[in-house]
Amino acid sequence: MNIVSLVTRMVGPIRNVWNRRDQFGASLVEYALLLALIAVVALVALHFLGASVNNTLNNVANSVNNTP
Repeated sequence: MNIVSLVTRMVGPIRNVWNRRDQFGASLVEYALLLALIAVVALVALHFLGASVNNTLNNVANSVNNTP
């Protein structure tokens, strides 16, 4: 057994752990970006549909309150 194979055998597991950590960090960033995009889309939809939804909910509430 020479020194190169010994060093390679020792460095291999460390490299595997380091690569897994990089992949976990990348997926975490991707999920954060996806969550931010969903939040922006929800806010834009609420901005444009807010008045319509508000009127509909007020009509439903008035109908429920005015039942004999």
